[in-house]
Amino acid sequence: MNERVGFVGLGIMGQGMARNLLKAGYSVRVWNRTTSRMAPLLEVGATAAASPADVAAHCDIIITCVSDTPDVEAVILGENGILCGAQEGALVIDCSTISPQTTIEIAKQLNAKGVSMLDAPISGGSEGAANGTLSIMIGGDAEQVERAKGVFEAMGKTITYVGGQGAGQTVKLINQILVVGNCLAMSEALIFAQAGGIDLQKCLAAVSGGAAGSWMLANRGPQIIERDWRPGFTIDLQQKDVRLIMQEADALGVPVLMSSQIFSLYRTLQQMGLGEEGNHALVKALENLSGVRVAESF
Repeated sequence: MNERVGFVGLGIMGQGMARNLLKAGYSVRVWNRTTSRMAPLLEVGATAAASPADVAAHCDIIITCVSDTPDVEAVILGENGILCGAQEGALVIDCSTISPQTTIEIAKQLNAKGVSMLDAPISGGSEGAANGTLSIMIGGDAEQVERAKGVFEAMGKTITYVGGQGAGQTVKLINQILVVGNCLAMSEALIFAQAGGIDLQKCLAAVSGGAAGSWMLANRGPQIIERDWRPGFTIDLQQKDVRLIMQEADALGVPVLMSSQIFSLYRTLQQMGLGEEGNHALVKALENLSGVRVAESF
């Protein structure tokens, strides 16, 4: 608990994660590009920083949780970035979802200054971030994972060390293949149920507890039936992850047929200006194709 913790990136996930670190008793110094997002955390005991470098200069463990690969590069390697302020012996934990290869390159630059890095992407939506029940998949040095055990336990419930640097990001992309695949299956099933005249609430009750059950179905199926598009994770962020899947699959030389299809479906929704809606709004792409609208009166 003597480790001073910094948190860079207070978006839909970072807010809850930083709050849970404060609840666990850590001293937390925060920075966000949009400064107004720091205010709720300052009210509950966090300290404001002027830049990522300022966070790093005053902290032993610095956590980043931002949107995309260029954003991670900017807050760690850019002007007034973490690398500028980090002291030898510090640990950077990146909870963003980014390119595995870029993660390895960033780690090399940090390591050259005596700073360790763990790639520790997260899954569980805004609910998991708020409740401290995230799944965290970690790549990097095992000793540093042990060092940060308390920090991880404050933010997550399922904490898994999966291998060397970059392995966490690779496992997160595997996670996202399963997430979007479940989302597409759920969307297709609900369109099918609607077209068949089935009571959707009873349908969910019938299938959720069996082999067809999933986190996606249990948490997002009811939202679709309510036409509630509030995001646990936005279409824009989900599409970014699918793009990373496709890029990594290309480098590995493996086919990702379903993910490629979902990329195109999300693209149509982005073109309709729906990128800030929840990723479960994928169903709208199938509604547009089928002419069937889920939860429409019979």
